Parts: sequence; C-alpha cells; structure tokens
Amino acid sequence: MIKKEIVINIPNGLEARPVAMLVQVASQYECSIYVESEERKVNAKSIMGMMSLGLATGEKILVTADGPDEKEAIDNIERYLNSKE
Repeated sequence: MIKKEIVINIPNGLEARPVAMLVQVASQYECSIYVESEERKVNAKSIMGMMSLGLATGEKILVTADGPDEKEAIDNIERYLNSKE
C-alpha cells in the first residue's frame, strides 16, 4: 500500500470535467485507489464520490493505492493533478 499527499494544481480545481478525467485515470488500474480530504474518504474510481468532495485548486489530498500497480497509479494521478488541464 502506498499513501501520498498531493496538492491539486489544476487551474479550476476538480469540477465536473476534471473529475471525470481523474476517474478515467484511476480506472485504468487494477489496484484500489482512495482519495481523502479532511474527514472524507472516497473511491477514486467513483465519479459521484469524487464530485462530492468539491476539491479546489491548492487543496491537499491524501491518495492511497493498494494493489499490483499501485506505484504507477499514484504517479499518474499525481501527474494529472499537476497538469494544466
């Protein structure tokens, strides 16, 4: 299991389209992936769960991945969250 704190650097935060793209990135991997913000923890492969977090640019999240491709998953999620979208 890998846990990594990541700062969201997408210009408009995680609105509908960026959330859908993040879910697509997460869904490519076999491992389980969760995103934590404050007291909430949601499945990164769930569009409704991710939308419910209402994350903005500059917010820190904790991403947890557990499974055979966890390192690649965390790396690509971090790369996406640091993209200029």
